[in-house]
Amino acid sequence: MPKLFDEFDAVSAKAWKQKIQADLKGADYNETLVWNSPEGIAVKPFYHSEDLDQKSPSNYTHCSQFKIGKTIIVEEAKRSNTLAKSAIKDGIDSLHFIVTSQTTDVNDIIKDINLSEIDTHFTFEFLSSKYVKAIAQLPYAKDLNLHIDILGHLSASGNWYKNLQNDHEELERIISFSNTFKSVIHVNTNLYQNAGATMVQQLAYGLAQANEYLNHFGDKLAQPISFNVAIGSNYFFEIAKLRALRLLWKTVAAEYKVPMTCRILATPSKRNKTIYDYNTNMLRTTTECMSAILGGADVINNMPYDALYHKENDFGTRIAKNQLLILKHECYFDAVNNPSDGSYYIENLTDDLAQKALDLFKDIENNGGFLKQLKDGTIQRKIKESAAKEEERFIAGNEILLGTNMHPNPNDKMKDELEVYPFLKTNKRKTLIEPIIPKRLAEKTEIERLKTE
Repeated sequence: MPKLFDEFDAVSAKAWKQKIQADLKGADYNETLVWNSPEGIAVKPFYHSEDLDQKSPSNYTHCSQFKIGKTIIVEEAKRSNTLAKSAIKDGIDSLHFIVTSQTTDVNDIIKDINLSEIDTHFTFEFLSSKYVKAIAQLPYAKDLNLHIDILGHLSASGNWYKNLQNDHEELERIISFSNTFKSVIHVNTNLYQNAGATMVQQLAYGLAQANEYLNHFGDKLAQPISFNVAIGSNYFFEIAKLRALRLLWKTVAAEYKVPMTCRILATPSKRNKTIYDYNTNMLRTTTECMSAILGGADVINNMPYDALYHKENDFGTRIAKNQLLILKHECYFDAVNNPSDGSYYIENLTDDLAQKALDLFKDIENNGGFLKQLKDGTIQRKIKESAAKEEERFIAGNEILLGTNMHPNPNDKMKDELEVYPFLKTNKRKTLIEPIIPKRLAEKTEIERLKTE
């Protein structure tokens, strides 16, 4: 970029490093100031334009006009419609309906909602081309986004909806009229993050999962694919993670000649949330939403600070919504496109994460692909190994959850506050593969504390 002041000479990276080493008074630069992330990235104390000289330009561009989302589980269609219209009045401009029954009438859910203005998404807890075909025939189908992810269902449940052949045949029938919708194929990567996967694994597994769909249906996918991504508390890394995802998708999509844009739906991670010192969850979700915005998420569905232990309530829902409203309308986070552009640190993180994820993705493909590695348990084993290392850092106090493993308040009592069970539930059943199971870092500590109340 052009110099702002000609009278000041530029300072080289070498000069900066020499100054730092002088101030260290003999201490080792690398041991003192350089730290390694769980992703294997060496993070330096400062970054310089010279750090980008050896890297190819990312050409990352994305509009920051994010939408504020709300998720509604549809148990009764007309009530869900009432909740949706109330949310719209309160400033929500993206709705995500999770439909649990094939008897649900979509018309009742979206009655009197202006779908041309409200970004609308549907996830079905079943796989039915007949049901989707009926929706495709509706006049407003062109305004709907569907989240169909048979591999995500297999990863989370351990079973297909029915079986491999039937699920793929159903999906192929759904894709045959995908032109009717805004999008159909969806990849859920938040499962990996909430189960303890590193960011490199999240990116690589999400990309490999999407590649399975491209291998089967690439020439038939005319609409952009969408990704669901969980955002953790590593602020700058999470910004870079979303940027890296777009770059990786662009690379893979170009090979299949499918739309090179993708939609990213972000939500705060559950893995780092706690029931003790629960107000800290507000701080966590705020910074996580900020990372999602600066990283370029299209839709952000915030999580209420008390969602772990309270049933859905007006106060928690209002706080979650207002966090995003403040960021958007009072902090003007949507006013600048690519706000992280030009940050040498974030640019380097983006490049490093993308390259490491691409290497892992290639390794997965060279060893049979995502589905094969899921069936033989490789994906599950790798995530477990990463989760175990993270838990070791948590126990040692190197992975900090304020109010849980650092500065806990002994007077904080939660036994009488638990309206819902906040811990991992085990339900033994027969599965085709080992499911990927999300688990919060603080669970073991919280269980022990509850016993002593």
